[in-house]
Amino acid sequence: MHKIQNQKQHYQALKPENSWFLGLAVVGLIGGALLFVSLLRTNSSSQLLCGGAWGGRAGENATTLQLEAILHYATSRIVPQQSLGEISVSFGVLQSIGPSNFLVFGLGHDSLMWAALNPRGRTLFLEEDPKWVQTVLKDAPALHVNTVRYRTQLSEADGLLQHYRTEPDCSPNNSFLRGNHKCRLALNMLSDEVYDTEWDMIMVDAPRGYFAEAPGRMAVMARNRKKSGVTHVFVHDVDRKVEKMYAEAFLCKKHLVKAVGGYGIS
Repeated sequence: MHKIQNQKQHYQALKPENSWFLGLAVVGLIGGALLFVSLLRTNSSSQLLCGGAWGGRAGENATTLQLEAILHYATSRIVPQQSLGEISVSFGVLQSIGPSNFLVFGLGHDSLMWAALNPRGRTLFLEEDPKWVQTVLKDAPALHVNTVRYRTQLSEADGLLQHYRTEPDCSPNNSFLRGNHKCRLALNMLSDEVYDTEWDMIMVDAPRGYFAEAPGRMAVMARNRKKSGVTHVFVHDVDRKVEKMYAEAFLCKKHLVKAVGGYGIS
């Protein structure tokens, strides 16, 4: 999800043999998702196939997106930064719950893969850098992206956590995002689509959080689900100080399901 280095974000260089292996593995995962969707279409009821939630044009578009992703990763030397183990954790959940509402903080070389692994679902990417959005969309114009201007800085992490504990509008019993200007951790700058959708999966791999002036990922973890159901939250770089501190504060260590490398799922 990270940008390459000339986009002011670290990008891990992979050895040619490792790059080839991960690219092949990604193609295999997308191919598996494509087969899974084909089986769903074969076994779905007539209601689903004739204009239901999974039928019609949405299914056709999803298949096209998957084929585009396979072609892209099979012919590109640039592969996702996450390891195969980290990718497999998210893929396993996507497979188990089927078409999902999937919210991804960050946009990068793996975005086409995540959209392709969620066929017939809704995948929305939130990205802070408008120039980077245009760069990625040149190669993957079908991706659904919102540009976000965050109002926090990594250097404020300790103070923001203290603010959260004392500001009434940050209280879990009174928390809200849209129009919340008093709680500095509230993501009050997002689109109505984000607020009005119950997200089945949220992946936190942005915004940038490796220098003092960066927005950091403090606010993106401070969110609750309004309706019944389960939201699976994936946090990348959870081994870093701020990510770990905020993940434990808002996602709670007792809810940790699995950790792989610098990746945690709650």
